[in-house]
Amino acid sequence: MLGDSPIHPVLLSTDLSETRSFYHDKLGLEILSESEEAIIFRCGGGTHLDVTKSTTGTADSQTQAGWEVPDLRAEIADLRSRGVKIEEYDMPGLKTEDGIADIGFALAAWIVDPGGNALGILEIKK
Repeated sequence: MLGDSPIHPVLLSTDLSETRSFYHDKLGLEILSESEEAIIFRCGGGTHLDVTKSTTGTADSQTQAGWEVPDLRAEIADLRSRGVKIEEYDMPGLKTEDGIADIGFALAAWIVDPGGNALGILEIKK
C-alpha cells in the first residue's frame, strides 16, 4: 500500500540550469540523473527529489517539500556558508529569529529555490 512506499516530491522549474546550480552546487545534492526535461537529486533514506522543466513554474508560495535534520542550526550555518539565503518571516502565527521558527513540535527554517519552490528544514523536538 502507499503508506509503506517511499514518496518522491516533484518540483517545477522554468530554468534547469539554475536548478542544477542551486541543488547540486549550493545544497550539495548528488545528481542521480539529468536530461533536458528533469534532474533527479539523491536525498537520504533512499529518497530523491525530482525537478522537472515547466513553462509556468510554481504558482504557490507554501512549502513544497522538506527535510528533517538532527541539528537545524548547524544545517543553516552550512547552507549560509554556501551562499543560500535562509528566509525570515514575521506574520501572525509564524515568526523566525535568525531564520528559525519554533512551530511547537519542531524548529523550522525555509529556503526558496530559483523556481520559487519553498523548501522546509525541520528539527523535530525530542
